[in-house]
Amino acid sequence: MELIEKIQLGQIRAIAKAITLIENNTEEKEKLIDALHPFTGNAYVIGVTGPPGAGKSTIVDRFIQFERDRGKKIAVIAVDPSSPFSGGAILGDRLRMQTHATDRGVFIRSMASRGHLGGISTGTSGAIKVFDAAGFDTIILETIGVGQTEVEVIEMADLILLTLVPGMGDEIQAMKAGIMEIADLFLVNKSDIDGADRLKSEIEYMLMLGSGMDEKAIPPIKMASAKNNTGTEELYISIFERLNLFKESGLLANRRKIRIQKEIEHIFASKLKEILYTRLNMKENINLWIERVYNREIRPYTFVNEKMMELKKENVL
Repeated sequence: MELIEKIQLGQIRAIAKAITLIENNTEEKEKLIDALHPFTGNAYVIGVTGPPGAGKSTIVDRFIQFERDRGKKIAVIAVDPSSPFSGGAILGDRLRMQTHATDRGVFIRSMASRGHLGGISTGTSGAIKVFDAAGFDTIILETIGVGQTEVEVIEMADLILLTLVPGMGDEIQAMKAGIMEIADLFLVNKSDIDGADRLKSEIEYMLMLGSGMDEKAIPPIKMASAKNNTGTEELYISIFERLNLFKESGLLANRRKIRIQKEIEHIFASKLKEILYTRLNMKENINLWIERVYNREIRPYTFVNEKMMELKKENVL
């Protein structure tokens, strides 16, 4: 049986194998992604982000149970920092979700960011396609934090949930505007501790002040305590209400088209880079060029433009 057929049947080993092939950038990657493409576009992709200690994994854990109680299949991609020694993913999130380990309707995959900016693994987009083609209804994409480059998560998610907790006032002030602006839904987690209402007010104020949002346009701000499992069901219902709204308004389709645009641009860029590196014998010449630019013997733009002209004359470009 072909790997694609096994993936469509939801076979765990086939799903794991496909993600590994994509993540390791193997020769089979391109054909595999193209073969999966016709069977994608059905799953909702939900991005869950927030500072370390905001309780994201507990929120995700509760979400898994919520979806399973509704008879839905759910996959989680927990993107972790790379180990400096092995390049592998830290499996903390996976260990915290062990209660679902034997459930065939749940697949949890930790992926290394491999130094990729924004905490998103280069293989994450491919993993989303695999889970989508395998018939998972919901795919959770949990990021490692809220760094400036975390904004790129919007390119892979249909909806972004930003999780914050009381006591992070200074951290929220330090947040780049981008992460606040891409959130479709805010969660004040640990709402049972002091400062939760104040945090909600701070979020509202920052959104109106920073982006000029009208009060009616501010994304919903939900209060919950994932640890005590209070307010979580209301949160998840709100997530799907927002997704339905996005679908009806055309926003969901627009976001997915932007995602496709980014994917096509990335493929073009990587293919052109591959051609340039080969034709210019970059591997052997790059150090020489660096030295010449460093010693001010050549100017970077002038040098590159000359090389591009050479390639045009050879009909490479």
